[in-house]
Amino acid sequence: MLPTPEQVKNYIAAALPCEHLEVEGDGQHFFATIVSPNFEGKRLIQRHQLVYAALGDRMREEIHALSMKTLTPAEWQSA
Repeated sequence: MLPTPEQVKNYIAAALPCEHLEVEGDGQHFFATIVSPNFEGKRLIQRHQLVYAALGDRMREEIHALSMKTLTPAEWQSA
């Protein structure tokens, strides 16, 4: 069974503190906007690695593709 955007959102939120989190998708391809204080001082690849770690094996088993915009709270405020 394919995951819903709401399920993917819950997976991320359970493992990563988020000030803002939106997930859109069709069950296989997802796009997430994630605002987390954990991204402070991290490069883009490190931010994505935090999200992939939050999703764990689901990235391989359930989620076919995930595009993401990862922002710190300060970046989100100025966006």
